[in-house]
Amino acid sequence: MTRSISITRRLIIWMTVATVLFWIAAVAVSAFVIREELDEIFDSALQETADRLLPLVVEGQLSQDSGSSPRRMRASTVAGESYLTYQLRDRDGRVLIYSHDVQPQPFDAPLQKGFFDSPTHRIYSTDAVSGSLFLQVADPLDHRQEAMAESATALFLPLLLLVPLSIGGIWWIVRRMLAPLDDLRAEIGARDGGNLAPISTVGMPIELQSIRTSVDRLLDRLRTALESEREFAANSAHELRTPIAGALAQTQRLVRELPNGASRKRAREIEGSLTNLSRLTEKLLQMARADAGIGLSDTETDLVPVVRLVADEFQRTREYSGRLTVDAPPTFSMVRRIDVDAFGIVLRNLIENALIHGSDDRPVTIALSDPGIVTVTNAGPVVAAANLDDLTTRCKRGRTEASGSGLGLSIATSLVERMGGTIQFKSPATRQSDGFEAVMNLP
Repeated sequence: MTRSISITRRLIIWMTVATVLFWIAAVAVSAFVIREELDEIFDSALQETADRLLPLVVEGQLSQDSGSSPRRMRASTVAGESYLTYQLRDRDGRVLIYSHDVQPQPFDAPLQKGFFDSPTHRIYSTDAVSGSLFLQVADPLDHRQEAMAESATALFLPLLLLVPLSIGGIWWIVRRMLAPLDDLRAEIGARDGGNLAPISTVGMPIELQSIRTSVDRLLDRLRTALESEREFAANSAHELRTPIAGALAQTQRLVRELPNGASRKRAREIEGSLTNLSRLTEKLLQMARADAGIGLSDTETDLVPVVRLVADEFQRTREYSGRLTVDAPPTFSMVRRIDVDAFGIVLRNLIENALIHGSDDRPVTIALSDPGIVTVTNAGPVVAAANLDDLTTRCKRGRTEASGSGLGLSIATSLVERMGGTIQFKSPATRQSDGFEAVMNLP
């Protein structure tokens, strides 16, 4: 699965990369220009030094007696390193005069006026006395390379500070400019079946207004469709309860009045069908309430009395009497901001599911523990792990011969999620070799 990257991160990365590349290119161009300028400055200094030095050296040579060995000039009394060196040579290439910090061997340069590059020096040559004497002034290339390296370093060093600052600045600007987009994303993400309110337009840029308008139109259509669906389900289930209850009562009376035989057996089958229809109607009412968005409450309520009340309700029925146990300390409390009706619906569905599908000879246990954990456990056949996820799908039942609508666990899961909690199903149950367990963790 490809990992998605946010627009903010992409903008920060690409803008930072582009900025750094532009800076590096600008510094490289600047370094190239500086090198050209430095070469011009050094060449100008080299030529000017040769022009000023030529009369002095030639005069000194002409005033001295000619000799067979070259004459070395005395060192300057000024402290510091001397970068420029020179030699005075005759037309045959012999060295006549040379500076104190150079060897008497001739420079590796031809005797012709102009600039010449040797492997180690930049040499400028000029002539005098009708081309019989040549003065050659040399500037070491290391000197130029050192100056260029220092200049380039001075240009690149600020990037070490500017790059982090630019990243921070780009991050701040991008986050600030894309904040309305994040707000819109959060507003849309907060919309669900229980919250279909229009999106707020406070501080929203013009570019996002069309998106907001389209989403509001979609939410309005969805809200209308959901309200119609919920109203239909609730009204239908509510209207069916009374006639179903009346028909069930008449059928039960008919069963008692009929003698044993085929007619009474058929009447009992009708009674069973009406009982299942009554349960389905009740589930539809619960599903409509779950879809309406109940779950949280503004006030805190102790849920332990609700658990005991629902358990007692099942215990009072003839079918489930003696099959329930509540495992909670006498002084235990579970105070939560949860709607009592929603919690009761969840608990009733979990208990009913455990009683219907569990073993008749072993009790269903309702255990309460910190922090906000409610566990409903029953004995019975093991549900395959591959089928556990299907249990929360509406109208989809597991492999069982027990009666049911396939809505109970789906309704319970939906309501627990609206409460902000989680629900987990396990089979076999904890510390058992069989059975089924529903673990509800409330916030």
